[in-house]
Amino acid sequence: MELTVNRVELGDVQIAYRDSGAAAGHPLSDVPVVLVHGMGGDGHTWDRLAAQLVQHGRRVIIPDLRGHGRSAHAGSYRFPEFGADTLRLCERLGVERVDLVGHSLGGYAISWTAMERPELVRRLVIEEQPLPLRSGDEQMTFTRRLPSVPELWHATSSLIRHPRAVLAFDRSMTGTALEQFRKPYPEWWAGLSEITAPTLFLRGGPGGMVDPDKLDQMRATIPDCTVRTFTCGHSIHRDRYREFEAQVLPFLGH
Repeated sequence: MELTVNRVELGDVQIAYRDSGAAAGHPLSDVPVVLVHGMGGDGHTWDRLAAQLVQHGRRVIIPDLRGHGRSAHAGSYRFPEFGADTLRLCERLGVERVDLVGHSLGGYAISWTAMERPELVRRLVIEEQPLPLRSGDEQMTFTRRLPSVPELWHATSSLIRHPRAVLAFDRSMTGTALEQFRKPYPEWWAGLSEITAPTLFLRGGPGGMVDPDKLDQMRATIPDCTVRTFTCGHSIHRDRYREFEAQVLPFLGH
């Protein structure tokens, strides 16, 4: 599947995105699905899901986050800036209603968007977003285990298929991201109650990066939030694609 590559200036950074174009023949053809990747990758991680959505008559928009893929490097990589880029892209494209799907760092981007513009977002799918600290009294914890053979195989084959993501990634953001993960983010927690879109949170199993206690707090704060747990690690859409698709496509209404 080939999607048209476009570039747009959004404030302080140039963002590249792929767009399947206007759709027709589907009740939600005027509601694009925006797919936002995680740290260190690019939009190609969504190619399989995008093909299914386009086949079902949905318009698909896939940005590369700042510092990733075909997008420009930037002077700053704060979590809200990734969200602001996502929101500005939707506004620049004249989108009035949207479904958002985000993995890991992409989860921060789309949840921020849904907090800032609740009326814009129809459905929200968050995959394996590491949940931040609420206060300075907490410790960041992750579930840890060694990756399985299938996970290692999928990761290696993805690298071979799309080496651009590794070469284009601005590694300077790694330290910034780790710093943000370790610091309390009370503003993000406070904003969760502003999300009005039905939300589907997908959590990996023993190898995931989601604190189950914080996930319970998140589920209790978002007015309409459903959690689904998988047996794989941090990248559900890569390592358990069929199971991922079986949850996400019906939730988005195909």
